[in-house]
Amino acid sequence: MSFKIIVDSCCDLTAAQFHQGPFLRAPLTISLGGEDIVDDETFDQTHLLWLMRENSEPPKTACPSPAQYLDAFAEAGADDLYVVTLSALLSGSHNSAAQARALWLEEHPAAHVHIFNSCSAAAGEVCVALKILELAGAGRDFNTVVSETSRFLTSMTTYFVLEDLDHLRKNGRLTGALSLVTEALRIKLLMGATHEGEIKKVSQALSIKQALSKMVSLMAADISHVGKTLSIVHCNNPDRAFYVKELVLKSCQFKDILISDARGVTTVYANDGGVVVAF
Repeated sequence: MSFKIIVDSCCDLTAAQFHQGPFLRAPLTISLGGEDIVDDETFDQTHLLWLMRENSEPPKTACPSPAQYLDAFAEAGADDLYVVTLSALLSGSHNSAAQARALWLEEHPAAHVHIFNSCSAAAGEVCVALKILELAGAGRDFNTVVSETSRFLTSMTTYFVLEDLDHLRKNGRLTGALSLVTEALRIKLLMGATHEGEIKKVSQALSIKQALSKMVSLMAADISHVGKTLSIVHCNNPDRAFYVKELVLKSCQFKDILISDARGVTTVYANDGGVVVAF
């Protein structure tokens, strides 16, 4: 059976992973400074970061429409369609994909389409997409891929450390109290995702390096990481990503470690220098 994996553009696969795999993308759109930036293959991170520095207002993001997902379903031309979206509690992308699935099944009642709510973003979506690829690529049937990936999702962990939380706060993705604390005390927060896909505080530190070190210590103590793949997504800071990789190699037992740069939506919320990991 042929298959395709459709991801929204907060899934930060590398260009090589995306083009070499059975992937299609439903892009979000970023609006800032009078420009609408489509988060597709034309995305220019340097330009977006410049716009973010030059504008006092935060960027706004718009999820893909159901019509965009329907176009991706039609383009896929595969027997089995798997969709990976941002956390449904952070974006309307999952709802759009679900609406598209309902419309698609009206016209194609025998089709196999499953929408995975990643309950995460960025590196988390990468992990989910690659899990689907591993299973479907090994010839597992549709129901097995869905059940095994869903089980993987229940055990997935996401952490992130950002220079600041301002864009998350201004766009309503976390409480203002967390952002105010970091500004007042000049601390860096280690954040994570709940199993439902909300953002939570995990720990805090006086510097980014200390926060990253705490993050890796928590990963090492979590024995569920053994044999998994670690996805590290950085926003315009490969040195910081490789610093995390070096710490991980000393204390963890991951099967593989993948590093990728942030696409548009992750750039908006991680901001310059942010790091997101998932496993």
